Formats: sequence, C-alpha cells, structure tokens
Amino acid sequence: MIPVTSFAGKTVAVFGLGGSGLASCHALKAGGAEVIAADDNAENVAKAAQAGFITADLRNVSWTNFAALVLAPGVPLTHPVPHWSVLKAREAGVEVIGDIELFCRERRRHAPNAPFVAITGTNGKSTTTALIAHLTRFAGYNTQMGGNIGTAILSLEPPRMGRVHVIEMSSYQIDLTPSLDPSVGILLNVSEDHIDRHGTIEHYAAVKERLVAGVQDGGTAIVGVDDGFCRDIADRLDRAGKTVVRISVKNPLASGIHVEHGNIVRTSGGARNDIAALGGIGSLRGQHNAQNAACAAAAALALGIGLDVLQNGLRSFPGLAHRMEQVGRRGNVLFVNDSKGTNADATAHALSSFADIFWIVGGKPKAGGITGLTGFFPRIRKAYLIGEAAQEFSGTLGTVAHEISQTLDVAVEHAARDAEASGLTDAVVLLSPACASFDQYRNFEIRGTKFRELVQALPGVKPVV
Repeated sequence: MIPVTSFAGKTVAVFGLGGSGLASCHALKAGGAEVIAADDNAENVAKAAQAGFITADLRNVSWTNFAALVLAPGVPLTHPVPHWSVLKAREAGVEVIGDIELFCRERRRHAPNAPFVAITGTNGKSTTTALIAHLTRFAGYNTQMGGNIGTAILSLEPPRMGRVHVIEMSSYQIDLTPSLDPSVGILLNVSEDHIDRHGTIEHYAAVKERLVAGVQDGGTAIVGVDDGFCRDIADRLDRAGKTVVRISVKNPLASGIHVEHGNIVRTSGGARNDIAALGGIGSLRGQHNAQNAACAAAAALALGIGLDVLQNGLRSFPGLAHRMEQVGRRGNVLFVNDSKGTNADATAHALSSFADIFWIVGGKPKAGGITGLTGFFPRIRKAYLIGEAAQEFSGTLGTVAHEISQTLDVAVEHAARDAEASGLTDAVVLLSPACASFDQYRNFEIRGTKFRELVQALPGVKPVV
C-alpha cells in the first residue's frame, strides 16, 4: 500500500467505494487523513463501514472542512451530467481528484525521479501495459503494475528508485489526475469511444493528450501516429519542447520507431537500426500487437533497457489473459482465447491475424452485430454460433459455413473436430465473440476461463511453448 501523506491531518471525502475507492480510503487513513466514505450503493457503504471507515450521505453534511473529494473513475465528472457529489464539491470550492492523482503527489514528495510509465489509448492499452511490465521485470526492475488493468494504484508498493510503476489509464482516470507527470507517457491511438462520458471525440482526444503532455522534464512522450488525432498531438508536443518518439505500423518514419516486415525499426538523422524482431512471437501476432510491441519497445529503450534484453523479453511474453491467448495446440490446430473481444472492432484484430479460422462467436449482441466484419469472412472456414446472438449472426454470415451451437462446450467440441478433420496446416479454433458475455457468463474472464478449461480437457491438447 502507498500511504497518502499529502492530506495528513485533513478530512477527505471519498465517493465510489469499489476496489480503487476502498484502496484510497485505506491509503489516506494510513497517511494520517480522516476519511468520510460514501457511495450510492448501500452494499458498498456497508463494506466501508465494516472496514472501519466513517460513512455518510454527502448530501447531508457540511463540505466546509473537506480538503478534497476523491472520486472513483466510474462516477461521471462532466458528461452526460456531473454526478451530484461533483456539483456539491464545486459549490464548496473543493477539488475533485482520483486515486492516481494521490499517487502522483506522493511520488513528487518522496521519489520524484522514480520511473513511472503511464499508458493510454482507445485500443491496446492493457496488452501494452502487461508487455511493458513483463519487459521491466525481465530486465530486473522491481515492477508494480496496476491502474485500469486491475490492481488499484494505491494498493501497490510505494515509488522509489529501482522500482518502476507501469500504470494503465483510462480517459476517466486521466480526467481525475490534473497533475499527471509520468517519466514515460504512452498514447497508442485515438478513435471514437466513451463519447457518452466526454461529449465529443475532440474532448475525448484532448483528455487523452493530457497524459503525454504532462510528461515530466527529461521524460519521454511516446505517441502512435497512425491516426489524425495522434499525429496532431505529437506535433503539439514537439512545439512544446517535449521529447517525442513517434510510432507507426503503417508507414516508415524519418524519425521515430516503425514496424517493417516484422521488425521494429528505429530511425534518426538518416540512420536506421533494427531493434527487435516480432516474427514467430505468437502472443504478439497481428498489426495491432505490432503497435503495442513498438510502443513497449520505445518505453523499454527510454528506461535504458538493452536490445538483447528487449528481444528476449518480447519472445518470452506470454500474452494477456483472454486477449489472443494461445491456450493449447493439437497437431496442426491452434486454440486461441480472445474472450476479451467483446465488440466487432476488437474481434477484427483477431480475425486479421489468422487465415484459416474455425470461429466461435456470439453472446449478448451489441449494436451493429458483426456486419462490420464481412471483409474477414473469406478467412472463416466455419463459424460456431453461441448465445443470444446466434440467429442474428446466422443471417449476417449468409453463405459462410456455420452452425448454431448455442453453448460454448458444444462449439469447442465441434470446432476442434472440424479443424482437425480439415487437414489445414495452420488451422485456428478462435473464440472471439464480438459480444458481451452477460447472456451466459458474468464477465468475459469467466467465459475465457471456461474456454481454456474445455480446450485443455480435449484429448491430445498440449500447452503452447
């Protein structure tokens, strides 16, 4: 845990008592603050009370003595309308911040030069975060990974030299971190997302920009420049005097890092150097993962990690659970768990990575279904439809070979049988549902774990090495 000493002797309101909210309560209390905990959910309030915190309905208390409101990232700050607790704080002139802001203040107080890598982007941030954490551990760093990827940042060990914090940040978290100042900041990409919480894509992009714009003096801003928003952001950072490393997987760069024929290439001042090869690394297959790997490589170089360590670290990366996770092989058939592919855009990355696919798809459908994936249908040898979306997706697939399996266990059994019987040298049984899990599973992790268990129970399936 990271004790938050910057509010010692003061009273702080904490609203939103899920994982990060409760961690904030504990960290503030450990640092000497008095905490008043609140939530719209009575069960969460009860848990906080059981943990020994004072709880209250913040609508019925005086805000005069509050030094800050620490808001959980899931609580609306601006759109569609500010949460009532935010309005109360503004009326009282109380600052509204999040748990990562508390971390930043502690780092500046106690270890301002401790390495802090912050990662954001519309797509790929979890894989990039996990990969950077893997690379830094491989290089011998004491690595603390958290933020949006799962572990609340204040539950990690405190910052110090020799210990690197690798933190995934959503736009909601950036919004609540006004003094965000990583030593290495990464912006992977920007495309339309979370407009309900930001109003416009322009505002959403501006929030994302703050992560790299805040990189501390002497630090490095790493920006993927394969979309227009990020190209403009990189140019603005340049003009502001930041050290900017541009990343592209679509075009060679005169200065920066790009991916060319499966190699990560660094260019500067007319010089060109291959810094790592991605060929044969199954966990980093596909153009989207090439971008993730290139950004991670740039972060590793910024931290002083050598090329040999970088290459070996990339090769040993096991991948992110439930995201293009290779869970087994039987003969020529590879089984891939992409349960985290919960919409068509995410599934497109998976479908683009293989040529002969036995595709398990379906669940609770989202707007648009799989109509945006028709360009990948020539890669589908057969589809196995599960869950509520089965009938709808059957209509979209049309003449593509498919069956309505309904349940995941039937789909796995039939896909494994058909893939083996196909005689194809690189057949892939791919779970990438393009749907939410909620019709049959509580979350995508449970769905992906079930797929892994079903595959590994098949006769003759061996781990992927």
